[in-house]
Amino acid sequence: MIHTETDKHKGNGAHDDGGALAAASRSGGGQDRRAEPRTPLRPPMRSVAVWGPIAAVTVLAILVIIGVWHRISQRHDQENFAQRTTQLEVNVATAQRDSKPKELILPGTFQAFNQTTIFPRSNGYVESWKVDIGDYVQAGQLLAEIATPEVDQQLAQARAQEEIAKLTADRWRDLLDKKVVSKQEYDQNEKAYEAANANLQQLEKVQGFQQILAPFAGKIAARNIDVGTLVTAGTGNSGTPLFSLVQSDVLRVYVFAPQENAPSIHEGLAAKIVLQEYPGQEFDGKVTRTAGALDPQSRTMQVEVQVPNQQGKLYAGMYGQVKFLLPDDNAPIVVPADAFVFRAQGPQVVTVTNDNHIHWQKISVGRDFGTQLEVLDGLKENTRVVMNPTDDLREGIQVEVKSTEGSNPGSTVAQSSSTR
Repeated sequence: MIHTETDKHKGNGAHDDGGALAAASRSGGGQDRRAEPRTPLRPPMRSVAVWGPIAAVTVLAILVIIGVWHRISQRHDQENFAQRTTQLEVNVATAQRDSKPKELILPGTFQAFNQTTIFPRSNGYVESWKVDIGDYVQAGQLLAEIATPEVDQQLAQARAQEEIAKLTADRWRDLLDKKVVSKQEYDQNEKAYEAANANLQQLEKVQGFQQILAPFAGKIAARNIDVGTLVTAGTGNSGTPLFSLVQSDVLRVYVFAPQENAPSIHEGLAAKIVLQEYPGQEFDGKVTRTAGALDPQSRTMQVEVQVPNQQGKLYAGMYGQVKFLLPDDNAPIVVPADAFVFRAQGPQVVTVTNDNHIHWQKISVGRDFGTQLEVLDGLKENTRVVMNPTDDLREGIQVEVKSTEGSNPGSTVAQSSSTR
């Protein structure tokens, strides 16, 4: 840029004038400050009067806003909690009496289903025997033959007497037709023939007892005779025992049930037979008969249990124990151990009412069965209890109960918990 001389002079002149004015001003200002008094620097009273109330109102408004916000926040939290509690889902189990049956063990003696001692019905001696101890025989099978010479002679004599009586009766019948004899004389001879005939039939039946036949199927338990043994007809001490026969494919066991257990034992009740000869093995049986009355001396009831024995492992006369599993109507109420909670108030469970509201119930605990606890007091049968309760389950809140289909009431639930 080109500057002219005139511009330079103008600039210099302006600068000179400014300097003179500044000098004059400094000199004049100095004289004025020396002449005026000095005053302190502070806000005027009108400013404090205006801004003080404004500040107080502002602080008060802030406090009110904070209180309202806190109140709204609490209400919002309560609404959220109520919404959460209405969405709580719980697994429940039903408190019931202990379903485990009561075990009753009674001693008993085995008896054969059929057992008898065979005696002869006629006097004589053993001509032959066909079976021995341990042999299985069928009903009607020949066991032995007895020779009866005395009976044979009596039978021959009875036949002769019967023939004479028959001829006499026939002749008197002809004479009666011709009216030669009286009706009284004819009747006497007719009845004499009938008596002779009856005596003959009796001796024939006695002679038929020469063959000893099995009365039922079974095993020969004893043989008391040999060939040539003299036998006497009769029973007990008056007769000679020939064989002992037992039917043991089914055995009977008689036991005596105490009075307190008698009402629970009935026909068809299953039983287990335990013998020390077969450790770890149990035989199935079933109650077939009960006496239906108690012995007034022992206050027990006789019970018959039949045990199948097709394999022949059991023998008549053995001693064993009969085990019954009886339902206990007075069994204690039990709940799953996962439903139990111990709090400062004592042991408690969380129950669900009929309208699905939560109730904390104090209980008295008895025996601990591991997976279950016995409840002595405070809980009724069929009450629903929550599994694995949490602190979210407040008293009186409403919950949603999960479906428990397929679970056995009163039994321990394998895996259950309260979830949202």
